[in-house]
Amino acid sequence: MKVAIIDYGMGNLRSVSKAVQQVAENADVRTTDNCTYIKSADRIVFPGQGAARDCMAAISDHRLSQAILEAAQNKPFLGICMGLEVLMRYSCENNGTNLLNLIPGEAVRFPHDLNLNGRKLKVPHIGWNQVMQTMEHPLWNNIENGSRFYYVHSYYIKLEDASIQSGQTDYGIPFTCAIARDNLFAVQFHPEKSAHAGLRLLKNFIEWDI
Repeated sequence: MKVAIIDYGMGNLRSVSKAVQQVAENADVRTTDNCTYIKSADRIVFPGQGAARDCMAAISDHRLSQAILEAAQNKPFLGICMGLEVLMRYSCENNGTNLLNLIPGEAVRFPHDLNLNGRKLKVPHIGWNQVMQTMEHPLWNNIENGSRFYYVHSYYIKLEDASIQSGQTDYGIPFTCAIARDNLFAVQFHPEKSAHAGLRLLKNFIEWDI
């Protein structure tokens, strides 16, 4: 099996690669921006972190837009953090940034007045939080509903089609933290930083038979 971790210069690539290698011992796992390898891979992981405009510029600089869009429609595809957000049509970050426009929706900033039981919540949302599974999916196999995953983000996605939401988290407000559509699964949290539950999700992705 060939697993391509898309490298466009933005993201926690080393940690993602090591985590995927841990759960896919016999796979050829490569961090790459080579479109030929990406097209030939059996699984695609699309990580990312940073500002939306910078991510889109980096994707363009590496000439990866078409390869990402094709992979996201044709083979098992896992987006992580910004790898979820940039699948949307638009981000409110940086006074507005057009994204890859694969999923109808947008990325919006958490409100400044977030609070929990009267306690002001900080933005960015950093740390562990519960994920409530909102649909059955192979990537949730053997992961207890309400398991905690690790987050680092100031923006979250608002979907136009709520039926593709596969996970939800509450941080002062409920927000979509995972989506699933056909061969695509994408999450706002970082499975590579999320201990046992995160590794289980990555293993489920490697074993996913769509």
